[in-house]
Amino acid sequence: MKVVVPNKLAMKRLQETKVKRINSDQNTIIDLNDVHIGEGFFTVIAGPCALESEELAINTAKAVENAGAKIFRCSLFKPRTSPYTYQGYGIDGVKLLKLLHDETNLLLETEVLSTDHLDALAGEADILRIGSRNMDNYELLKAVGKTNKPIILKRNMSATLEEFLLAAEYILSVGNDKVILCERGIRTFENYTRNTLDILAVPALKELTHLPVIVDPSHSTGKSSLVPAASKAALAAGADGLMIEVHPDPLRSYSDGEQSIDLPTFNKLMKDLSEMANLLGKKSSTPVLS
Repeated sequence: MKVVVPNKLAMKRLQETKVKRINSDQNTIIDLNDVHIGEGFFTVIAGPCALESEELAINTAKAVENAGAKIFRCSLFKPRTSPYTYQGYGIDGVKLLKLLHDETNLLLETEVLSTDHLDALAGEADILRIGSRNMDNYELLKAVGKTNKPIILKRNMSATLEEFLLAAEYILSVGNDKVILCERGIRTFENYTRNTLDILAVPALKELTHLPVIVDPSHSTGKSSLVPAASKAALAAGADGLMIEVHPDPLRSYSDGEQSIDLPTFNKLMKDLSEMANLLGKKSSTPVLS
């Protein structure tokens, strides 16, 4: 992807930051084992909205791994608007992360809601995630940065790109440049979809920063039927990867079942994405299936 360095007058508060792109060849590539996240690569993170049981965790992880995903979404905590809905497996689920490492070759990523859980999660997870609701939790950003783990930072539903990048700067400011930016849709007047996927945020962020950029087509659409199209649009726009919610039986999911795709849909989508990635000159996380 050809990158244009923005005009010096654009986004003045970014001028002295570590997130700012200096030249077109400056690209941060995050390497974990044999997985590469960044410009020139296309990496898929997949898994349920939140872990529900040991059986679901193992079966889904093996299924998405077989389809070509390299990183498993395995959230133990699920922030919900209502306090009476499913909040996730909780800190006791750390044992599930250990089991997933034993049973698969997947990297594991999980959301951090509080510094109280940070040590336990960082001990087992390969990648830590800051959800959109915590993008502005600056003390938490600095705390996760100090773990020196790769951090997925999700854009707040009302954040400008400048605010998004300045949140990332809190992580870089403590010496951790392994930050992955995740566009997950913004809140607009449109209510057919859960959020509005800001597809132009992908090339815009590529101009503004050297950090990898991925897209969450599940939260941005809120509809499983739209996830494949949003995923392909993200890849076409230059995204370095996707975070997709996948569940063996979405209708029975404890949370966000309406935006989770089932395993057959995921398998087909991975084949389509692999073929697209090859055409676009990106190294896909999965070989083209016959």
